[in-house]
Amino acid sequence: MPAKSSTIVTALTVAAVIAVGVLGYQASASAPDPLTPVRSDGRPTAPKEPQDGRGKKAEPPAPAVPAASGTGKRVVYALGDKRVWLVGEKGEALRTFTVAPSAVSPKPGPYKVTSRSVSITGSDGVPIEHVVRFTTVDGVTVGFSAAVDGSRPGTGAAKKTGGVRESRDDGKAMWDFALQGTKVVVVA
Repeated sequence: MPAKSSTIVTALTVAAVIAVGVLGYQASASAPDPLTPVRSDGRPTAPKEPQDGRGKKAEPPAPAVPAASGTGKRVVYALGDKRVWLVGEKGEALRTFTVAPSAVSPKPGPYKVTSRSVSITGSDGVPIEHVVRFTTVDGVTVGFSAAVDGSRPGTGAAKKTGGVRESRDDGKAMWDFALQGTKVVVVA
């Protein structure tokens, strides 16, 4: 008879463990995310941001390369969008990013990279790197550059400068892509 009671106790213990496991799973499946604020009724306060699979906020898709920007390998600078595209030979956007426009803007049209400097001091006194120049407007040289300290020019600057500022990562990408003579297309 002792073997029979131990079998019953074992069966009851297994059943209890399974029941607790099922109840625990159900509770966790219906519980809100602990990092999501909830209202008094238990619902989340805002929908979750879409994520990129690595836990980071997913970026919206980048705008397409402007249609009126030509063909082939080129840098496209959209004045109104404050955006640059690095476009490959087959017309595909290899990279796109926003920029802080210069105080002096070139007219829409095609240009070519005329000179480059690894690092200099900008006309606003800020140390800059990866300078890619492509035109001059009213005696002011216009080109892309990245401030070494990561700063962007302030609005309403008194001095007319031609530096189109980009982040340091974007500046490095521009430097690697836009060699001397590379086409630069400015669009409105």
